[in-house]
Amino acid sequence: MNAVIPQPRQATRTVATAGPRTTGAWRVHSADARLMGLAATVHALLAPHLGDRLQPPLGTSPDPDAAALTLALDDAAAPGFPAPVGIAPTGEAEPVDESYRLTVGPQGIACRAATPAGVFRAATTALHLLGTSGDRIPCQELTDAPHFAWRGLLVDPARGYLTPGELRTLIDLAALYKLNVLHLHLTDNEGWRLEIPGVPELTAPAPDGTPRAFYTTGDYRELQAYATERFVTLVPEIDLPGHCATLRQALPGLPDAPAPEGLTGRFPFVPPLDLADPATAKAVATILDGVCRLTEGPFVHIGGDEAVGATEESFVRSIRELRSLVRGFGKRPLGWQESSRAGIGPEDIAQFWVDVPMMDLPDTAEELAARPELLAAGQTVEFIAALKAFFAPSDHDLARILDGGGRVLLSPQSHLYLDRAYAPQVVPTGQASTAARLGFPTYRPLGVEHAARWDPASHGIPDDRVAGVEATVFAESVTSLDDVTTLLLPRLPSVAAAAWTGRAPDWDDHRTRLAHHGRLWEQRGLAYLASTEISWAGATDAPSTP
Repeated sequence: MNAVIPQPRQATRTVATAGPRTTGAWRVHSADARLMGLAATVHALLAPHLGDRLQPPLGTSPDPDAAALTLALDDAAAPGFPAPVGIAPTGEAEPVDESYRLTVGPQGIACRAATPAGVFRAATTALHLLGTSGDRIPCQELTDAPHFAWRGLLVDPARGYLTPGELRTLIDLAALYKLNVLHLHLTDNEGWRLEIPGVPELTAPAPDGTPRAFYTTGDYRELQAYATERFVTLVPEIDLPGHCATLRQALPGLPDAPAPEGLTGRFPFVPPLDLADPATAKAVATILDGVCRLTEGPFVHIGGDEAVGATEESFVRSIRELRSLVRGFGKRPLGWQESSRAGIGPEDIAQFWVDVPMMDLPDTAEELAARPELLAAGQTVEFIAALKAFFAPSDHDLARILDGGGRVLLSPQSHLYLDRAYAPQVVPTGQASTAARLGFPTYRPLGVEHAARWDPASHGIPDDRVAGVEATVFAESVTSLDDVTTLLLPRLPSVAAAAWTGRAPDWDDHRTRLAHHGRLWEQRGLAYLASTEISWAGATDAPSTP
């Protein structure tokens, strides 16, 4: 078998002769001038795995015996699978054709497709073959195409800052598993990470003179260019009207949104913004204008989640104003599922992440006593009851989205929130201390198999109403890139497989494939959790740091 993830739709052995050696010299080759830039990108993606066996890019190989990874545009190579469903993150009316045909012959691997995006997806498949096969890759032909057009990963530099170089590492990881969206949660109570022309207060040094970590406009443009080369679209999120503590600190004096009667003073929360206030509306308009001008992709995420402390009337007004501003600045807004409560239509996308049952919270003191993670987080029966009451409307959000004609971006907390702690019984001894401090404290710890068994069809949403699939890794518990990748790996490939194929991977087959990917992650310098659910092949048993 091959160990490609996601598993290709069709795989056929072609000839009985031995295929190319994985341990010899390789070169990336294309005779098509339109693919010269793509060839350089593929070369860079292969470099950590082949080292000095990878011949200089785009030049004549000094080794006449070097195997070739050939890239070619070929309309006849298109497998003819149905077009993907969902929303194209690049903004085209029809999703880009990412189908491909990959052929392994005695002298190398040929990657052919009708579009550069398809050629690139084939090249990432070739990378999996090179990194997970034995001494030789069997001669074979693989044909493949995605089921969903939007296949994303959210990362959270607002709470756990990641340098531009670290974000590039995550873009490469996303591309390695055929994801095509990196959603940047850029603002929250803990941080504001994007320079906004005209609002320098947002990224100015702290009152004590400490510099704040943020992305300059130049950083942001360079990240978008890097992602585009890998067929990944960046989607920025400016999370409003709640989650606004850093904005309030930068622009003091903005009034609180009107609060529901009896809520003020009972529980701690940062008051949401009141976009009915002219000064607030003007400041937010300046911010969103700047974000939209800086963003090359067609989407800007407006947030809209957990606006604790705003009346329904205030929240609805704010969401409508945020949508209107983004559209007025030439971008397409999307928001968390709560934004559907401000009305929703066929042009709207809402990101579905929670309902009360999937929160998996206890009802009684006895049930709470059996949840050590909740007790350690200081949860009480009263607080949990209030939390359930606040989230009760979420039980109707999905129906509201569908009834209004909107599209659903699937990110259910139950399976796709990869900031969930790992169950202690799947953690190897050498990683116990690392695993114990990672993960959102109120989520029940679970294993890798749990994430891998998520089926996009389990929510009963017709395919034509699904915008796509997006995993998330929020950063409340992380302090480094190693922490982020340890939460993502080995779970992210499972979500990527479901997003690409439209179904949950077969667990027994999938974990056999995953067993070979630890080597790939180590070669890329990525920390991961060596779950005992998987019999790792040729990788270290407990990689605490790469």
